[in-house]
Amino acid sequence: MKVKIPFSFVSFKFLKKISHYFSGLGSKFERHIPSLKLHLEQANMDILPEDYIALSIASTIISFIFFTFVLTIILFIVNVGMPLFLALIISVPLVLFIFFQQLLYPKLRAVRKIKDIEKNLLPALQDMLVQLHSGVPLFRILVNISHQNYGEVSKEFDTAVKKISAGVPEIYVLDEIASKNPSLYFRRAIWQLINGMKTGADTGIVVREIIAALSEEQLIQVQRYGGQLNPLAMFYMLVTIILPSLGMTFLIVISSFISLSKIATYLVFWGLYAFVLFFQIMFLGIIKTKRPTLLED
Repeated sequence: MKVKIPFSFVSFKFLKKISHYFSGLGSKFERHIPSLKLHLEQANMDILPEDYIALSIASTIISFIFFTFVLTIILFIVNVGMPLFLALIISVPLVLFIFFQQLLYPKLRAVRKIKDIEKNLLPALQDMLVQLHSGVPLFRILVNISHQNYGEVSKEFDTAVKKISAGVPEIYVLDEIASKNPSLYFRRAIWQLINGMKTGADTGIVVREIIAALSEEQLIQVQRYGGQLNPLAMFYMLVTIILPSLGMTFLIVISSFISLSKIATYLVFWGLYAFVLFFQIMFLGIIKTKRPTLLED
């Protein structure tokens, strides 16, 4: 998978040219982030952790120079005192936030890969079971699934097909893609399949048992998801409906005793609107992250 540095203002080639100046810093940072290597492997980003950190540092320094330059000009134009000093104060936390987001990016890609795999795993296994019952050999099934639209599952099987075609034993290849995969359910499914192949069991029966176990886990996830929605719905009602309504009533009562200017009134109401909108967006994000991974879209 292509290596990418998010929030970068320059091309990856340019970053690579200047990143070697920060290799020492990258090696020092890498000791304090031992999980970065695993996340890079799970996200299929073919790069060493220290090199990725060096690229992120180079990108952050360029971002710092850019933000400082732009903010200094803007503050100078609007005639603010000490524009360079203020620009530095604003730029430092901004670029630090960007730097930490860049370090978290491999983990984010790995999480997205896990969700995509687990979303498509059950349909892919059901497809595999149908083909097994039709008498299609397992290698041909892997080829067929790799050419279909099962997202990351198809990509994993495509990798397996290429290695098997190159002469690597089928069981060894399946074990390799399972051990490197970040999804627990994918690893379990492939290892169960491998164990069945090693013992000479009927592959159709093994796949049927895997599907049954995943379906049961899917039901458990849905029940757990339903239990989490109840407190979240109460929180949503409290923050976005009850509190704004009480706040509006309180402001109307207070405004009858305190004469607020027109601008202050506008600011209060727009601030309340922004508050409600922020929590609605946050609530939608929470609902999306809590959604069971084994469910299809």
